[in-house]
Amino acid sequence: MLRKRSLRSWRIAGLAVFGTLMLAGCDRARVEDALRFGWPVGITDQAEKMRVLWSWTVVAALIVGILMWGLMFWTITFHRKKSEELPRQTAYNLPIELAYTAAPFVLIAVLFYYVVVTQNFVLDKKNPDHKVDVTAFKWNWKFDYEDTTDSKTDNPVSTIGSTEEIPVLVLPAGSKILFTVHSNDVVHSFWVPEFLYKLDVFPDAPVHPGANQFMVTIKKGTEGAYVGRCAELCGTYHAQMNFEVRVVSPDKYDQYLKAREAGMINSDALKSIGEAPLATSTHPFNPSRTVDTALK
Repeated sequence: MLRKRSLRSWRIAGLAVFGTLMLAGCDRARVEDALRFGWPVGITDQAEKMRVLWSWTVVAALIVGILMWGLMFWTITFHRKKSEELPRQTAYNLPIELAYTAAPFVLIAVLFYYVVVTQNFVLDKKNPDHKVDVTAFKWNWKFDYEDTTDSKTDNPVSTIGSTEEIPVLVLPAGSKILFTVHSNDVVHSFWVPEFLYKLDVFPDAPVHPGANQFMVTIKKGTEGAYVGRCAELCGTYHAQMNFEVRVVSPDKYDQYLKAREAGMINSDALKSIGEAPLATSTHPFNPSRTVDTALK
């Protein structure tokens, strides 16, 4: 009996050592990739905060689940009735009862604290560097850059999508962007997967001031093209209601706005700063409903 227990202890110790060595052999990038659980790599400070909260919430849930499943199967396997003799009955173990009563409250308190901290950070809208008005309509998008003036119209510089051209929203890296969203018809939803955040877009005025706004702080070094989508079923062409977020350097962003204010169209302004003139992360949809085009 002692020999069996000794062997079992050595096996457990061996598994622990093996697991430690395996983890030590993993570089930080692989660990972070595993902890994302399939979520995209965020390009904003808010996305990283939410990813950390979600990841460690899942890890905590898995630890609790494994512990509970382990205790359950250990009890079923090693403490099942093996003879007609009634085993010794135990009850009212005060330390254990206090432990399993207090543990859930501790977990809930810790989770509640980090949820509040993350939520306050994500919902903060103070001191934006730039402001963008977003208008959703069936089945496309219009983006207005506040604090700019188009010399041809005396209105803010704007980009609007069509069936021939995906709207490209140009944003500077390392800046705080405040979005204000509106809808001209039905409920839509503004979603960029790399923001790890979406906001429903309603046709009516918000009940609470600021409910139709959110702010993101785009990380430095995240220049690139990212697809954006409508995430609320809004009709026939909902699945094709896409846009693109093009993150550029602050210098390029300033050059882009100057070109737009001078009267350049969006594609020409993008080309003038060395960027692809059209969307690269998605493509326009063909509204024709013929069988031939539907199968392509």
